[in-house]
Amino acid sequence: MTATAPDAIASIVVEQDAKRVWTALTDPAEICHYFFGTQVITDWTVGGTIVFQGEWQGKTYRDHGRILAFDPPHLVTMTHYSPLTGLPDLPENYHTVSYLLEPAPEGTTVTIRQGGNRSAGEVTESERTWNLVLTNLKNYLAQD
Repeated sequence: MTATAPDAIASIVVEQDAKRVWTALTDPAEICHYFFGTQVITDWTVGGTIVFQGEWQGKTYRDHGRILAFDPPHLVTMTHYSPLTGLPDLPENYHTVSYLLEPAPEGTTVTIRQGGNRSAGEVTESERTWNLVLTNLKNYLAQD
């Protein structure tokens, strides 16, 4: 990778056990409720593909990547490429995104780490977006 910026990191404590949070993070029927309506297509097999599709800021998108790690209910790591970046579909233009779940006194700490960022501005924007996703996830799960 030609990335020079640090990882983007977002974290939140969700007042649910790890199993419930894991289901919300990996079940496409639930993901769309807190992740801006995104439809996820994958079988979560390591080495398998993952597709994220929907509409963002008035533009249709179809992002894709591969599952690198899948360890329920603790860790999932994937690559991610978005044509909306305007960059060519080459490995150096992919991010690596991990969801890590850890026990917390109040429930489960969910941390999202995005590597492969190209600038400090991208890190800031990604952290803003991931924090919004995590807040939406927490609010969605608070309805249980």
